[in-house]
Amino acid sequence: MKTLRKTKWVSVFCVAALAGSILAGCSGGSGESPSAQGSATPDSSTPFEISIGLAQVGDVPEKGNEVQQAIEKNTNTKLSIQWIPNAAYDEKVNLMIASGEMPQLLKVQYVPNTINAMQSGLFWEVGPYLKDYKNISAQNQQFFNNILVDGKLYGIPVFSDIARAGIVYRKDWLDNLGLKVPQTMEDWYNVIKAMTLNDPDNNGKKDTFGTLLFKRYNEGQASLTTRFAVAMGAPNKWGVNPDGSFTPEFETKEYIDVLKLYKRLYDEKLLNQDFAAFDSTEADKLFDAGRVGIKIAVAGTAKSQQDRLSKIDPNAIVDVAQFNGPKGIRVAGQTGNSGIYVIPKSIVKTEAEVKRLLTFLDTLMEPDTATLLTRGIENKHYVKTTDNQSEFKDFTLFQREVKPYRDNLLQMDGYNNLPLKDVPIGIKGTQITRDNMNYSIPNPAQTLISATYSERGKELEQQIWDAQTKFIMGKIDEAGYMAEIEKWKKAGGQQIMDEYKAAYAKQNKK
Repeated sequence: MKTLRKTKWVSVFCVAALAGSILAGCSGGSGESPSAQGSATPDSSTPFEISIGLAQVGDVPEKGNEVQQAIEKNTNTKLSIQWIPNAAYDEKVNLMIASGEMPQLLKVQYVPNTINAMQSGLFWEVGPYLKDYKNISAQNQQFFNNILVDGKLYGIPVFSDIARAGIVYRKDWLDNLGLKVPQTMEDWYNVIKAMTLNDPDNNGKKDTFGTLLFKRYNEGQASLTTRFAVAMGAPNKWGVNPDGSFTPEFETKEYIDVLKLYKRLYDEKLLNQDFAAFDSTEADKLFDAGRVGIKIAVAGTAKSQQDRLSKIDPNAIVDVAQFNGPKGIRVAGQTGNSGIYVIPKSIVKTEAEVKRLLTFLDTLMEPDTATLLTRGIENKHYVKTTDNQSEFKDFTLFQREVKPYRDNLLQMDGYNNLPLKDVPIGIKGTQITRDNMNYSIPNPAQTLISATYSERGKELEQQIWDAQTKFIMGKIDEAGYMAEIEKWKKAGGQQIMDEYKAAYAKQNKK
């Protein structure tokens, strides 16, 4: 958000440049004032009109489509949805927030602009209401903890799996080599070396890799290196010391040990030498082609990997395992949401209307709508099996017609919806993802505010990421890597650490 003082300019810009589309989306499509809408009650026979701003997924659904009609019928609502192209979503949301012209429900991300808006009182605080909504409140508390601002909850997360990572591997290769899923650093080295050099597919050729690195191996919440290091005992992004000070993951022994493993593999040419310029999609293609033995990925992808591999090698066997390291099972926790529904005070004026909007969100997770969002319409997108499970009838049609709603609205596959009949590897991947919640290691800085990070965090992260790549490739040694960390601290890293310490102390003040 540039500044709230630009409200007048942005309002004019919204009307002129967007030809009224934002304002139409914000109006809810009715002539009622917010107060009049707020008079509606959950058991009213009149559908409650709701305006929503959502990210476009694929093609914009046709107006009056069967899926939206079913959602509206199940929730007793009339939805006015503004589908915003992904490429322009953040910009549009910023314009909406700055102008105060927003729909009743707006999906935002947990980023500095929206955090500032929450702190400025632009959205309703919804935490005190949650206990009254059985489906929302039934979800794991970590989902909500991950989006707190100054200890308060200003929105409802669009739930997604918190701890998704697993080890997806070629079981047939391990069996051929007489090896097991690695746990220690030495295990990982030995397995990767054997899969690279010892002809695990028995084709008489030296054409396999144990694993691959790619150019964004150390970036973002799904960082390969973070997932690996957490499994070995490192903190998730940041560690909190007994005195409340913060240590970045990349300064811990466990994280550096992972970098040393990468370097050892790189030096011995057991790792792709072009990793610094290698795209992750290319890595996936090599796995699909039967050239790679292990990848750290979303556990649920094991099923699709098996499907693709079977087309070129019917004897290939893919399996998936949890990260079980020296300190037991540990999985790097992620944000646990694909956005947050906020309720703007500029359009929603009454507590009654807030409660009605929360009722809508909660009702989305009732069995009929939960199944609709995750399976589609019976006999069109899916069919019921004799054992009261579901099978997709037309998954391509589901992706086109249902996915835009599924990816935006509240649902948790496995909660209140019809189970999906699946093959064993699919069931296992899903179960590991659910079980991982019990072993999730959260990022303690997830909800802490650092002004320095907000302004310069990406630039400072890039400095460290580049140093790690130089270390792996032998352009700097360990002393040189530690010197880069000291440069990072002087350039602003220490300030981030200090700001997190202060914010943590304030957050945990008795």
